[in-house]
Amino acid sequence: MKEDVRMLKDGIYGQFARIGKALSSPRRLELLDLLSQGPKSVETLSRETMMSVANVSQHLQTLLEARLVIFEKKGTYAIYRLSSSTTSRLLLLMQELAEELLAEVKQLREQFYRGELEAISLEGLQDRMQNEDVILIDVRPKEEYEYAHIPGAYSVPITELEQHLKQLPPEQKIVAYCRGRYCVYAAQAVDQLRSHGYQAVRLEEGIREWKVLSIPE
Repeated sequence: MKEDVRMLKDGIYGQFARIGKALSSPRRLELLDLLSQGPKSVETLSRETMMSVANVSQHLQTLLEARLVIFEKKGTYAIYRLSSSTTSRLLLLMQELAEELLAEVKQLREQFYRGELEAISLEGLQDRMQNEDVILIDVRPKEEYEYAHIPGAYSVPITELEQHLKQLPPEQKIVAYCRGRYCVYAAQAVDQLRSHGYQAVRLEEGIREWKVLSIPE
């Protein structure tokens, strides 16, 4: 009986370790983070991460072996996506745990934002939008917006922000959001908007957090 229990434990924890092994690479975590925003080709992932296509493919193979991602062929392209929405929740939990245990995470964020960490929360956003007090813009790539976005948000990709400035009323506060707490697009959009005289603030969270927290429409 003891041997049977030992075999069970070894087998179960061995399978759990497959997930842990796949998550042990910073690059693979970044790929999963990007895929949590929607399906992407190897070429898109290569461009976003500044890795070669060969390196991206190698990391994706490891994620495939752990069954964290799946893919489908569209012509000559392989389009990857997360195999389960649970992975998004796992990534958020990892971030939360890292923020709780590792002071370096906060230090890195503060260094990047240079102390400019003003942001609005999802709960605060909900109150503002109900009062029609703000305009919410999604500054991620358009295909990510089309895959999923916070209700009421307008698609204004960061690369097209200058072209949309005349469409944004200067008397209203603008809230910009992107991929979450460690995405820089929203901070860049806020800086750009403020330089043109707009009242702007970034949303601390992104679409993934909105989905996981089940913020009502």
